[in-house]
Amino acid sequence: MSETNLKAPPKILILATSSCGYTGADATGQAHLSYPPNTYIIDVPSPCVFPENFYYRCLERGIDGIIVMSCGVECPFEGAYERLAAKLDRVSLGLKKRGIKQGRLKLCSVCTVCTKAFLKEVNEMNDLLIKEQEESS
Repeated sequence: MSETNLKAPPKILILATSSCGYTGADATGQAHLSYPPNTYIIDVPSPCVFPENFYYRCLERGIDGIIVMSCGVECPFEGAYERLAAKLDRVSLGLKKRGIKQGRLKLCSVCTVCTKAFLKEVNEMNDLLIKEQEESS
């Protein structure tokens, strides 16, 4: 009997802004479009509320990739997107120092009806993480 090395699918966390990214995710589901089931979506008023340490802890404790789906500059909270972008730039540098590939954290804009953009971002992250798993085997 041969033993196989089955790896668990990579876990993708999506922080989706309530007013756009989460609505885009919902539109994707309403259209019965499929995306990897290893995706966990959290509806948040603004991803800017998470401290920098949150991202490091997620990646160190089992989340393989994080996608931050924001409204971009159309965010209803003044200055939130600019603060978020600056925060994720700092986190990205911190990932590099910790030896974590920077592609495992991604900021993107997804609007309320962007089902194709939602699927593209999730599938790209999933493909990247699977490729990394295969390379490390």
